[in-house]
Amino acid sequence: MDYATFKASLSHDQPPAALSNALQALWWDAKGDWERAHACAQAQDDSASAWVHAYLHRKEGDLFNAGYWYRRAGKSVFAGALADEWEALVRALL
Repeated sequence: MDYATFKASLSHDQPPAALSNALQALWWDAKGDWERAHACAQAQDDSASAWVHAYLHRKEGDLFNAGYWYRRAGKSVFAGALADEWEALVRALL
């Protein structure tokens, strides 16, 4: 799947079946369902999910918790806009 296909899938009611938990989290986030996105990010203990988890807490405004998850992911705190981070995450994880 490429970025354009992922974005186009947002017109559906459910994420594509083959997505990782981290990508499902980003899909639900784009649909405006932070709680479901957070549940997907927590469902797997790997660096990709930790990175998405960090983004979600940054979006929530919980920068302390976000910092913890960025460290767990081995990533620096993203300094740009949330929309730019979302796109960078999707592109990196696809």
